[in-house]
Formats: sequence, C-alpha cells, structure tokens
Amino acid sequence: MNCVMETVRKRVAEFSQEAHDLYLNQSVPYLDGPPDPLQFYRDWIAPNKPCILRNAFSHWPALTKWTPDYLREKVGSKVISVAVTPNGYADAVNGARFVMPEERQMSFSSVLDIIEGKVDKGGGVFYIQKQCSNLLQELPELTADLEPQIPWMSTALGKFPDAVNFWLGEENAITSMHKDHYENLYCVVSGEKHFILLPPTDRPFVPYGLYGQAVYHQRDDGEFEVFDQNDSERVPWIPLDPDLERYPQYRQAQPLHCSVKAGEMLYLPSLWFHHVRQSHGCIAVNFWYDMEYDIKYNYFQLLEALCEVTGST
Repeated sequence: MNCVMETVRKRVAEFSQEAHDLYLNQSVPYLDGPPDPLQFYRDWIAPNKPCILRNAFSHWPALTKWTPDYLREKVGSKVISVAVTPNGYADAVNGARFVMPEERQMSFSSVLDIIEGKVDKGGGVFYIQKQCSNLLQELPELTADLEPQIPWMSTALGKFPDAVNFWLGEENAITSMHKDHYENLYCVVSGEKHFILLPPTDRPFVPYGLYGQAVYHQRDDGEFEVFDQNDSERVPWIPLDPDLERYPQYRQAQPLHCSVKAGEMLYLPSLWFHHVRQSHGCIAVNFWYDMEYDIKYNYFQLLEALCEVTGST
C-alpha cells in the first residue's frame, strides 16, 4: 500500500511539472488594449493562464477622478464595512486558528483620514475588502466613474459578473494565499498591487491544514482579542509563510511574481492560488465572473483528492 501511495505521490508531482513544461509561462505576459473576446477566450481563459492588460480601461473617469478630495465629496458620509486586524492579515491562519477580521461600520471619510495619517487610528490595520459586490451595494454613487461589467469579458464568457468589489487599504493590509472559483479581472485604479501566483496544477505542493474559526475584536485599550467560533466548522486553509521543514514539498512550487500598476488589469484565472500585497492607499476594483464547473473543475477536484489521500500536503 505504501508503495502505491508513493507512486501516486510521485505522479502528481510529475503532473505539475508537465503543466509548466507544456503550456504555463515563466512570467505573467502583458497585452495591450481591450482584446477580441473570442481571441482572449482561446488564448487565456480556456488554457487557464494569467496575463496583465494595459490600456484596457483607460476610458474610466475613475482613473483621474478618484482622488481623496473627490471621494470625500462623493461618498465621504457613506457608512461602509471595514476589516480591522492587528497585523493586516484578514481571513488568515494565526496559530491553530483561521481568524477573520473585526468587521467595523465606518464612514468613508474616516477611513480616508486613517489612510492619510490625519488621525490616530488607535492600533490595527484597516482595509475596505468586503466582497459580495460591495461597490454596487455600499458605494453605488461611484459606479458612474467606471463600467458595471467588462464588455469583452462578458461577451467571451456569455455572462455578466457575479460581483464587483471595491478595495482600499493600508500598505500592511495583506491577503493571504488562497484560491477562488471565479474568473477574476483585477483593475488597479491608483497605486499598485503585488501578486504571488501559483497555478492549480501546483496543488500537490501547497500545504493545507484544518483550522478552527475565530474572529478578532479590538478592545477599548487598543489591544486585540481573538474569539473562537466554537459552533463553526473547521476551515481548510493555507498557513502563512509555510515552514519548509514541516512542508518540504513547498520548495517544488513554482510561483509567478507580478506587480499590477495603476491603469493595469490582471486576468487571474479561476482556481489559481494568489497572495496579495499593495502600496499604501491603493484603490482597486475587481470583477468576479463565476467559473464554468466543467471538466477542468472535475480534474482539479480529483487532484485535490489525490493530494489528500497521499498526504502530498
């Protein structure tokens, strides 16, 4: 039995290397301008490969309008959901727990005051990062400055986006490594985002653990507490900065590193693992298009199952 498991473990590792040899790029390529929908589907969506597009949304008024002064005037009084953490990691592993941020209701102006250093924030790292279409739900006044969809992507996929999300935060606000079941177009309006990407085929090298859920809460003295969510199921997640002694297979992963600057759009294919950092005060909008649950999804589910039964991660 051990011999069979070792053979399967070796084969899934070879499977990953074959993907890199056959079709994956060694860096994230750049495209210029809005692409032809069919060509984009053939070249990037179907083979599940990321790329960065320049001049694909240069007509958006948001690129020039979205200054702090404009945002204060337009949505300064709006109350929005803000993630607050002690270390910048929201929805991330901390010790033996998967810890979610404190969700705080704040005016947009008060978030800008923190970003611009105009007030003593009293500890913590602040990030507007609530998904589920927070741009359309919480900040609809800003939608006139961009498009509610990306027309060529909607044509390529034959559907409209499931969600349009707004992101604004401090430099220390970090998104831990994870994957999504979406075709993701990530548009940086100001500042820049720094991505670490891993293809789904590197799943044999990505370490997962099961963690109890918890949530941060900031006390009146500024210190943070962690409250366990004992009635919640354990969450499979990737530990921060995996220990290579404990997870030696992580050395075999072949990450791509890229920076997405203002006016650039990252196409992040479904099921790609990604870790994200940003410049201070970076503003971005992303469009989530639901992935097709086709044979690629089935194959990925099979790969995950093989990794679990062989103890590959």
